[in-house]
Amino acid sequence: MGILGLPSRPDHGFRTPDGGVVHGVMAEFQTSADVYHAAEQVRDAGFQKWDVFAPFPIHGIDEAIGMKRTKLPLIVAGGAITGISVALLMQWWMTAVDYPLVVQGKAYAAWEPWVPVTFELGVLFSAFASLIGMLALNGLPRWNHPLLKSERFLRVSDDRFAIVIEAGDAKFQGSDTVSMLQGLGATHVELVEE
Repeated sequence: MGILGLPSRPDHGFRTPDGGVVHGVMAEFQTSADVYHAAEQVRDAGFQKWDVFAPFPIHGIDEAIGMKRTKLPLIVAGGAITGISVALLMQWWMTAVDYPLVVQGKAYAAWEPWVPVTFELGVLFSAFASLIGMLALNGLPRWNHPLLKSERFLRVSDDRFAIVIEAGDAKFQGSDTVSMLQGLGATHVELVEE
């Protein structure tokens, strides 16, 4: 177990020559075209846990990576449906069961006065579902990231392009993965420790 009782990062059995746990392999490329074509080949090789880093958006890189649609809209829709359901149930229970009171001559369970509260709770639950879902899907909060230890990775925000394949990927094979990235035209390949 790690800090705050959260599970620590898994050890995939890959170690650096110094004995550190390998997070993944980072391959550096000179141009956006180089990293684009390399990404297509990494995608076609069947890797699942990898990403491309660049100093600016690259047109078409989503398709080159094989990025799937996010599940966040489904999570937000679930939050909205939950909020609407809670609002309707709460108002029905308050006005028809707990404290039945005729207001403006309407029936106990008249839905017309419930619209503002139903709308507001639907929006509120959607917003919370969106925030919590985004954090969960991105693996956040995270106190640090192993890539930030690499001096070369810091140049990605300036003038370098990189592909990082995580050691947790089922197709990750250590030196074979390094050789593959070198064969794709990487100018520099390094192991990144956890």
